[in-house]
Amino acid sequence: MKTILIIIIALHGLIHLMGFTKAFGLAEIKELNLPISKPFGLAWLVAFALFTCGAILYFLKPNQWFWWAFSGVSISQVLIFFFWQDAKFGTIANAIILVAATMSYGSWSFEKKYHKDVNKSLAHHIDLTTKTISEKDLLHLPPPVKRYLKLVGVVGKPVINNVKIVFTGEMREKGKDWFTFTSEQHNFFEKPKRFFFMKANIKGLPTNGYHYYNKEETGMMVKILSLFPVVDLKGNDLFKAETVTFLNDLCLFSPGALIDKRINWKALDDFSAQVYFNNHGVQISAVLYFNKKGELINFISDDRTALIEGKLKSYRFSTPLGKYNNYNGYYLPSYGEAVWHFPEGEFAYGKFNLKNIAYNISENQL
Repeated sequence: MKTILIIIIALHGLIHLMGFTKAFGLAEIKELNLPISKPFGLAWLVAFALFTCGAILYFLKPNQWFWWAFSGVSISQVLIFFFWQDAKFGTIANAIILVAATMSYGSWSFEKKYHKDVNKSLAHHIDLTTKTISEKDLLHLPPPVKRYLKLVGVVGKPVINNVKIVFTGEMREKGKDWFTFTSEQHNFFEKPKRFFFMKANIKGLPTNGYHYYNKEETGMMVKILSLFPVVDLKGNDLFKAETVTFLNDLCLFSPGALIDKRINWKALDDFSAQVYFNNHGVQISAVLYFNKKGELINFISDDRTALIEGKLKSYRFSTPLGKYNNYNGYYLPSYGEAVWHFPEGEFAYGKFNLKNIAYNISENQL
């Protein structure tokens, strides 16, 4: 689809050269019957340049091309109005380009809020100093958690202040088909925050989602074509649910942060432990399960809510995981699932593949 659109933009731009060529007498253009003055000829040339730049930028940097496309379409359509007899069919190409540019602008504008929230938090974290995690920092943890952190390789590493995670995977709603997605997120731990942006294609329609979690505001928004909201949720119930998600991310992908004194523990047995986390008066808990190797293999909580038919409802939530690999010196799971435990049975709604992860990043690494 991208290649087809680039071809349409480039060819549409080249056609505008005909007006310039006729106006300056550079060649005989039989397709154009109306006379064209040199000022109008220059306008045709400008439209050609704008569309050409738009096509090149769409190929190289898709999130910026639409400005050139909007300008090109505006000039082109004015010219078509003046030379309607010869150029009226150019309106079709302009309409196609305008729709595509509007969708790209919507995606850019929607994602811009995510980057703005991340940059604001990163600016606060740039000057944070980090200390190294020692064996002593693990003494208060239950035995299976202590083994897990040693296996992961947190000892001798810096205390985690923030993390950037990139996933690919599949998601679905209950009763609907799977769709593929890519996602990027940033989590911050000094003042708990989570910003998660997802790009997907659902039944041929580009669909983006943004989850934002912090003390000031927590919400979830999903837009089709990045223009039309189909989900827009906020509120205290969502804050509690996203607190579970934040803790889940911490246990699975930022285990070095589990030494934080704000996290409390209850030892259960040699292969499980209960974790408690309190954020601004909202307390949630989960049970962590480990295998004989010491790997974390599941996270189960009863404090999260599922979005069912537009409403949040409480169900048990779990994230079975595995396929451990090394990422930047840490031994982490490369695959996990998100599962609801409905009365009629388990329902896996997400499959996540870890593609990249980085800790304690600064603003210039975004």
